[in-house]
Amino acid sequence: MPEIHSESESDDDENSAPSFARLVDPIAEALMHEVDGWLSHVWMVRAFLKHSDEASDDEELADVHRGLYDFMLALGPSLDSGDAMRYLRIARKKISKLRASAESFRELQPEVSGHMNFRMAAKSLTLAVNRVDELLRD
Repeated sequence: MPEIHSESESDDDENSAPSFARLVDPIAEALMHEVDGWLSHVWMVRAFLKHSDEASDDEELADVHRGLYDFMLALGPSLDSGDAMRYLRIARKKISKLRASAESFRELQPEVSGHMNFRMAAKSLTLAVNRVDELLRD
């Protein structure tokens, strides 16, 4: 059963109502944190791509790291405020764009570089995005 947590209660008056309360759903909160954990892998791939010489020369590759960033940027305020329901709603709304960025990188990677760093980045991104997608479908 979700709990109600008061964000601010007056200590002066026992009968005063909280200025606002938010519903805390422990399952949604745990899911938000698990998704965020997987997004740390997405962030590392994004940082790798953004700072690679190849990204400065390839607009399609730059679009990939921008797409990854945009997904995570959209979730930041909800994560920071602990609003799991909003976080999950936004993530579900935008997951198709995250999947598209990962797919684009998988297709581009062999053309961009066959180096192990790029191959592992593609693999890591694919695994992380697939897991995020699975979590958001449950």
